[in-house]
Amino acid sequence: MYDLDMKDKVVLITGGSRGLGREMSLGFAGKGADIALVSRKIESCRETAEEVEALGVRAFPYAVHVGKWDDLDDMVEAVYKEFGKVDVLINNAGMSPLYPSLDEVSEELFDKVVGVNLKGPFRLSANVGKRMSEAGGGCIINISSGAAVSASPNSEPYGAAKAGLNALTRSFAHAYGPLVRVNCIMAGPFLTDISKAWDMDAFNARAEANIPLKRGGQPDEIVGAALYLASESASYTTGAIIAVDGGAH
Repeated sequence: MYDLDMKDKVVLITGGSRGLGREMSLGFAGKGADIALVSRKIESCRETAEEVEALGVRAFPYAVHVGKWDDLDDMVEAVYKEFGKVDVLINNAGMSPLYPSLDEVSEELFDKVVGVNLKGPFRLSANVGKRMSEAGGGCIINISSGAAVSASPNSEPYGAAKAGLNALTRSFAHAYGPLVRVNCIMAGPFLTDISKAWDMDAFNARAEANIPLKRGGQPDEIVGAALYLASESASYTTGAIIAVDGGAH
């Protein structure tokens, strides 16, 4: 009942080649799952796929822009052709470009942020969730952000999109229950590749003042929550939004 073994499971992870997505790809592969590894750049997908396959499971790298609806449908078809099923969908891909001021946020930038962080997860959850329900069950995990529930200076469109993803989590849990469970990990500040551009002295000072654990998260610290939500140990958990943020929110 409390086993996190993922043998014979197929896990589809968007943004699966870098950062938190890469850690979850390797974490699920380490528990025996085959991985459909989706990201925007095929070279990056292939590199992570090699790491996944070195763990003795199958990997299927596929390049797609998560904000493009029809391309997502093509990707899902390809994954089902490759594996015949998807047991776990992890909507992890995200983006939050910088902009000089709120009044200078362009329509193009706004649409891109909403497309990747909200529209793409909606379409994937609808498409794959329907297939899961028809097949008898499955699990969807959305990766949200503390920006969904806290002020998000310099990333307001991102925070709004992630708040929408929180709402979709609850709605899809109702829509596809009882066979498909839908949950969300609301991630805090993790020290992934993107943190290399941060002013770490300023970040560490803010973490010391505002985060109970007084630090940013290491990428592999997302994996345990994802494995739990995907496992039978979470069989009575759906519509949940679980913060993995050091207490930051």
